[in-house]
Amino acid sequence: MNTILTSITTLLLLVHLSSAASGTFDILTYNIAGLPSFLTDNGVPGDKATNAATIGSKFAEYAYDVIHVQEDFAYHSALYEHDNHAYRTVTSGNVPLGSGLNTLSQYPWTTFARVPWNTCFLNEADCLTPKGFTFMRLQLPSGGVTVDLYNLHADAGDEQGDKNARHANDEQLLAYIAANSVGRAVVIAGDLNDRYTEAGRSIDLLTRAGFHDAWIELVRGGSEPAAGSPNIDCGIPAGRNDCEDVDKILYRSGDSVGLSALNYIHVANKFVQPNGERLSDHNPIRVEFAWSTA
Repeated sequence: MNTILTSITTLLLLVHLSSAASGTFDILTYNIAGLPSFLTDNGVPGDKATNAATIGSKFAEYAYDVIHVQEDFAYHSALYEHDNHAYRTVTSGNVPLGSGLNTLSQYPWTTFARVPWNTCFLNEADCLTPKGFTFMRLQLPSGGVTVDLYNLHADAGDEQGDKNARHANDEQLLAYIAANSVGRAVVIAGDLNDRYTEAGRSIDLLTRAGFHDAWIELVRGGSEPAAGSPNIDCGIPAGRNDCEDVDKILYRSGDSVGLSALNYIHVANKFVQPNGERLSDHNPIRVEFAWSTA
C-alpha cells in the first residue's frame, strides 16, 4: 500500500511540475512631455513633434515588451508613426479631452479601461485634463498566463492640496485594484509625482497594501529613504540609478502567478536627441520581471 501511495504522490508531483511555466518580460515607463508646445516647452529643447517621432523610433529599436507613456497628447501620431509594437492603445485625445495615458506592447491584452481621478488640485493644471489610470490584463506568451497592468499619472505639485489629491489618487487606485484584480499578479507603473523623500508622501499607501517598489528592492536593498530627507537629483538624462524619480514601477505576485523584479535601470542615455539633449523632462525607467506559475 505504501508503495502505491508513493507512486501516486510521485505521479501527482510530476504532473504538477509539468504544468508549471515561467518566463520574463520587461516594462518601460516614460512621461514623454507631449503637452502642446504653445502651453509649455517642458524645458526640453527642440521641436516637440520631432522629439515624439524620435521617441517612437527608439521604442521600435529597443523593442521593450511593454511601454507605458504619460503626457502623450498633441504629438501622439508622430509617436505611433515611428513605433512598430504589435499592440497599442487607441489614444483618448489631445488636451483637454485626453488623459495622455497610452500603452505599447508586444503582447495582447484581454480587457482595457480608462479611469479618471475623482480628485484633483488646480494649481498645476491637473484638473484641465482627465488624468487618472488605465487598466489592462496582459496576456503573456504562455497559455493562459495573464498579469494585470496599471498605468497612471498622479496629481502634480507640492502644495498641501496636491498632497491631499495624490493621497486620494492612490486610495482610488487601490480600491479599483481590490475590486478588479483580487488575487492577481499586478504591476503599477507611471508618473506618481511622489518621492519617498517628500514630507506628506502618499506612496506608503501602495507599499503598505503589499506592493514592492523595484527601485527600493533592487537599488536600495529594501531601505526606503526617510520622508523629509534630502533627495538625490537624478538629472536628465540620468546617469545613475541610486537617485529617486517621481516615475516608479511597483508590483505584487498573485495567487497563481508569481512575480519578481530582476533589474532596474534608467535607460535615459538611450533616449536623447542626436545632439545629446533630452527628449523629455522625465527619465525613462525599465524593470525586467521574472514570472512563474505553480
